[in-house]
Amino acid sequence: MPTKSDPPPGATVHSTRHGPVTLVTLARPRRRNAVDPSTARALYHAMLAFEADADARVAVLAGSGDAFCAGFDLACVADGSAEQWLEQLHFGERGEPPLGPMGPTRLRLSKPVIAAIAGPAVAGGMELALWCDLRVMAEDAWMGVLCRRWGVPLIDGGTVRLPRLVGAGRALDLILTGRRIDAAESLAMGLCERVVPPGNAVAAALALAESLAGAPQLCLRGDRDSARYGAFPDEMAALQAEFHAGLDALRSEATAGAQRFIAGAGRHGAPQEESS
Repeated sequence: MPTKSDPPPGATVHSTRHGPVTLVTLARPRRRNAVDPSTARALYHAMLAFEADADARVAVLAGSGDAFCAGFDLACVADGSAEQWLEQLHFGERGEPPLGPMGPTRLRLSKPVIAAIAGPAVAGGMELALWCDLRVMAEDAWMGVLCRRWGVPLIDGGTVRLPRLVGAGRALDLILTGRRIDAAESLAMGLCERVVPPGNAVAAALALAESLAGAPQLCLRGDRDSARYGAFPDEMAALQAEFHAGLDALRSEATAGAQRFIAGAGRHGAPQEESS
């Protein structure tokens, strides 16, 4: 039986233990689980707690309601409050684990994390999924760099991790066009590893996590670490370069784009005309 401690009222991240598996759930369904600064920090601490728990072997990251994650909450970009959050981010130079815009996306955990994707995983939500080791998608789920249309850059590992998963050409197609990509195409190009019937993403991810938790852990973690990081010892340097390259856009084009989005343009991936 799953076990959990009751989250405080209004908590936007919930953690539940299923034996050796920790299910971490984004809980802002009315915002399609878009991440604001407080949610990012809560998700960061949830993943650090998973890492520190000796009895937890695998984590599953999911979203509540009908979305995995719609990215960073553009309301915070539109009103300028994201700037204060940017000043709190770091790459580990402050003597604590590195903190990214979406929370845990600069962490290098020693244990696997599986994304259970239902509905959209877009913009920063797609970057969260890319940070995970494996991705399980429902047939009606989808991804995309939808932030392209709003002038919001990828500053949370998207330009670093996506080419490593699907190759440079496919990554550039997704990054430059910002187009929507469904589960079947995601599976075909290697962007996800499992596609399951609608409504089954979390159950399938938990089952996969339980199978990983049953393997010899020292061997599994060593091979995982070598496969993920062995060929790319400078991943943190790449993440830093991506972040700093995107800051000018985030502070200019992104603010205007976020304001258009908040005003109602281009919701749910609908096309929108570019301003002249």
